[in-house]
Amino acid sequence: MSVAPALTDAQRTSTAGGAPLASKALPAVAPHLSTFMAFDFGTQRTGVAVGNRLLGTAQPQATIAASGDARFAQIALRLKEWQPDAIVIGVPYHPDGAAHENTARAQKFGRQLRGRFGLPVFEVDERYSTTEALASGAKDADAASACIILEQFLRSL
Repeated sequence: MSVAPALTDAQRTSTAGGAPLASKALPAVAPHLSTFMAFDFGTQRTGVAVGNRLLGTAQPQATIAASGDARFAQIALRLKEWQPDAIVIGVPYHPDGAAHENTARAQKFGRQLRGRFGLPVFEVDERYSTTEALASGAKDADAASACIILEQFLRSL
């Protein structure tokens, strides 16, 4: 299976109240890719959600509270359990769209996922996903953010 490229700046989408901030084209996502696992990357905690194209919804999973190899060991277990066809990651940006140090960290995380697990990785601009998750009153804001990221991606298909 070929690895799908990450989105370019011109292809990213963003959420604000669950709606796209801009209408931007996404790369073609092959129809056989139907189950996705999303990650909201953080240096200490990584939110996780799973969802599929058919329902267009995401379900939160337990947040991974680990870093380094321990994080990837937990991810490997989740991938084995859910067997997604592809991975979606949230990439943070400043409100004006400018990149910052966590932008590069999240993109590196995406490259590591692609390299370690051989699955296509898609990037979604995650501006405001944590704010939206906190506003929703979710007990686990990291997992709720991963759901928001994944549902934004699924709506774009």
